[in-house]
Amino acid sequence: MTVLSQLLATLGPDVVTRGAAVPDRNRHDWSGDAPVEPLALIRPRSVEEVSAALRICHASHTPVVAQGGLTGISGGAMPIAQGVALSLERMNRVIDVDPGQATLSAEAGCLLEVAQNAATEQGLMLAIDLGARGSCTLGGVISTNAGGNQVLRYGMTREHVLGVEVVLADGTILPAMNRLLKNNVGIDLKHLFIGSEGLLGIVTKAVFRLQPRPTHGATAFVGCASSGAMLDLLRRVRAALGPDLISFEVMWPSFYDIMREGIAAPHPLAERHGVYVIVEAGGFDPQVRDRLETCLADAMAAGALADAVIGANLREDRSFWAVRESVTHYARILGPLTAFDIGIPLDRMAAAVADLEAALRARWPDVRALSYGHMGDSNLHLVVNCPSAVVQPSKEIKALVYGMTRDLGGTVSAEHGIGTSKRDVIGYSRSAEELATMRALKATLDPHTILNPGKSFS
Repeated sequence: MTVLSQLLATLGPDVVTRGAAVPDRNRHDWSGDAPVEPLALIRPRSVEEVSAALRICHASHTPVVAQGGLTGISGGAMPIAQGVALSLERMNRVIDVDPGQATLSAEAGCLLEVAQNAATEQGLMLAIDLGARGSCTLGGVISTNAGGNQVLRYGMTREHVLGVEVVLADGTILPAMNRLLKNNVGIDLKHLFIGSEGLLGIVTKAVFRLQPRPTHGATAFVGCASSGAMLDLLRRVRAALGPDLISFEVMWPSFYDIMREGIAAPHPLAERHGVYVIVEAGGFDPQVRDRLETCLADAMAAGALADAVIGANLREDRSFWAVRESVTHYARILGPLTAFDIGIPLDRMAAAVADLEAALRARWPDVRALSYGHMGDSNLHLVVNCPSAVVQPSKEIKALVYGMTRDLGGTVSAEHGIGTSKRDVIGYSRSAEELATMRALKATLDPHTILNPGKSFS
């Protein structure tokens, strides 16, 4: 009996879809890689069905690629022709919200925005926040240890996960749904699966730590003359706001001008500037808005910024984010592109942006290189498009950008995982000893290498 026959006999045609009938959306993710028709698509409704599918695939050495919202840009959810794609889209419930313990439990296929709303209804906050909140899933967020807009205040996904339920490669269900903030019994196994891109096991449920919702806040849109002035502003707002500084999002004109025009958004400032910054503050101090205003006034007097406006209401606050969160319009505005998610030490950031954009223009004179990112946590996003190229020279662009990132002492992946797109340069940011240890863990938990083979360090 073939593996497809076993899967159909065990799980039924409602769960198992044959390759030719697999929907287009499950044949690719946002990486831009060519679509792949898998052997089958499995859409389980329970952890027991996930376990049954993995037992069959483990016994037959059939590759399995877990899929969530398919919003990753690194190819981590790209299916394999002779393997199965396992989508958790049906396992999408918020199981419970515990206001007293300040936790939320949910299935891995739950959309981030749905979980956020469930926390809000209980007067709490799930502080993981991404522009793709309406389409990314909790399982995908966990598998890449996603960052996002509020890392500066609340940390990466790892800081929010208290417990997980995971199905291992052989179908073993690992019940580690810890709900306690403090639990130091043995090795905390959840950390093996956070950020490992489904190579060690498939997360099916998770418990998240929730935060109290800030009662006071303010958002400013700022124009700085240069990258150096922007970094000076960052130092000043950190000192003035402390833990009340939630976001410090930066957009260089290369990004802001093209995307603002592309979505027809109004410009909050009267003049153009060398760098644009969104500063978001929030907490429980009624004076937080005044503190932000005083800080910005002092920074302007010192030359760290040229102009600024503070939102008068929530509508204005959200309007400041419109261009920053316009990335879903890339395909319409730019066409084919090569996207980067790199980390650069802050003391080298100003030079890095200028040098990267200049090097790309020198090699491809008509290039559009868009720079923006989470500067508070040293995360630079770079999107590259060559309008005159019939086929985007992605390989050459990646070689240039990742080579410069390595030479600057940075990381090739700050928050979007490795997948296939950065697999060949993982050694730029991890030592041989670290990679050997990762592979040893992989061999122990997945001896037949069925989970997401060919991705990341595997």
